[in-house]
Amino acid sequence: MTYKQAFIKFMHECNVLKFGEFTLKSGRLAPYFINTGEYCTGSQIKKLGEFYADCIRENNLSADTLFGPAYKGIPLAVAAASALFDKYNIDLNYCFDRKEAKDHGEGGVIVGKKLTDGERVLIVEDVITAGTAIRQTLPVLRQTADITIAGMIISVDRMEKTASGKSAVADVYDEFGFNIYPIVTILDIIDAIKTGVIPGAEYLPKIMEYRENYGV
Repeated sequence: MTYKQAFIKFMHECNVLKFGEFTLKSGRLAPYFINTGEYCTGSQIKKLGEFYADCIRENNLSADTLFGPAYKGIPLAVAAASALFDKYNIDLNYCFDRKEAKDHGEGGVIVGKKLTDGERVLIVEDVITAGTAIRQTLPVLRQTADITIAGMIISVDRMEKTASGKSAVADVYDEFGFNIYPIVTILDIIDAIKTGVIPGAEYLPKIMEYRENYGV
């Protein structure tokens, strides 16, 4: 089993990958849903960090610091940094942001590594659909220091059309000039169902219909 197949199986076993009928923030009615908020144990977050580390390693990504946008990105960045060191002996910095700036003590919105000019930052997030979160995150980072974005790691690329007719991943590249690297895509999930890695064959027709309407 590849690490991508193992990750899909892991998501399903953790009840993060669900099948049924779900109304997305976009208003679309989707036959599957991914909720990383379902991860809730030490063993799960440890394993999740290892999958992020595998993706970083596979794509030969070079960075100084992992950044996790509040709130779901915070444990992801911490877990990925820990896993990179444990599994590959790669010791990166990590940091994350506050939703509201701290007005006492050291102040500021960044917790962890204090970003400096020229630093290469890899963003660690959960899922991308429309790219809204990244547009909120980048101003926070770039107001802190003159950094370079080395890329962004996400759990799943839903590969859905945005208003531009392209995917959110393509939109981010066109607008900001950096790549997004998913651990898996919806196509990987479809293949995992077809090959029996996870159950869900009864949902395939609805998933394929959804892909036909909204996919890229």
